[in-house]
Amino acid sequence: MSLKHIPKVDLHNYIHGDAAQKQAFVQTLGDSFSRIGFAIVKNHGVPQSDIDGAYDAFQRFFALPDPVKRQYEDPEIAGQRGYISKGREHAKGSKVGDLKEFFHVGQIVEDNDPIQAEYPDNIWVNEVPEVEKFGTRVYQSLEGSGRYLLRAIAEYLGLPVSYFDDKIHNGNSILRPIHYYGIENPSQVPDGAVRAAEHEDINLITLLIGASADGLQVLNSDKEWVAAAPEADEIVINVGDMLQRLTNNRLKSTTHRVVNPPREELHKPRYSMPFFLHPRSDMDLTCLEGCIDAQHPKVYSDMTAGEYLDERLREIGLKK
Repeated sequence: MSLKHIPKVDLHNYIHGDAAQKQAFVQTLGDSFSRIGFAIVKNHGVPQSDIDGAYDAFQRFFALPDPVKRQYEDPEIAGQRGYISKGREHAKGSKVGDLKEFFHVGQIVEDNDPIQAEYPDNIWVNEVPEVEKFGTRVYQSLEGSGRYLLRAIAEYLGLPVSYFDDKIHNGNSILRPIHYYGIENPSQVPDGAVRAAEHEDINLITLLIGASADGLQVLNSDKEWVAAAPEADEIVINVGDMLQRLTNNRLKSTTHRVVNPPREELHKPRYSMPFFLHPRSDMDLTCLEGCIDAQHPKVYSDMTAGEYLDERLREIGLKK
């Protein structure tokens, strides 16, 4: 069955609810991920004051002159930390850069885990010190919420509830504040360029804090584009390719995009803040035995999360 609307779940019911509420959450989330790959979550656990602080800080950063912003861009680390300038990223298979610029905040290792050696240092902004303060807070809150969501998915798949816990501890997750910049003259838009061309995410799951404007659309199984329009206090979550690969397509990494506004509104910017929840690089993405049967033969080769990430970063132009 195709979906015309994206289902909603309440994370409070999973964390603090009774057995029936928890089971209902698991079933609704799992079914939604199986059918359309997306869900909308309320009571997600990120304080609104931190969300507001992060949006204010990153909007001030994006308002800086381009030469100043480029001081915080390091192409040598494949865009994994700091600023990524306009048009550098494109969807897999596309030759046209997206109409956006963004910033990456990476893992903050606080327990002397040796995995720290795998990660470049975060890049912070001298002109806007609040980037570090609120970027860190939102990153860690979304990481905690993502842990609960993956526990629910583990239950849905018949795995131990803690199956993902050690795999995402100090994982290679990324917080990406995005500025879809306004364009005063529509004729300046390159042919085929959109704010974010249709694509699928690389990671396990994505948690998206509500954007400042509409535009996010999801492709359902009837090949219809469905608007993902959460309320101001909700977040959108979706399956990434790593989770789809692990579950042998049982959970769907669904194509989505951010469309351009009408020409008369193209000058208005749009901001959003996705959190791409990645596991540690050594996580084995070999398809789960419970997701393979005669009707669903194994369709993916064995690969680690690190190997898969490297492959995809090259495909989207962030790594040479």
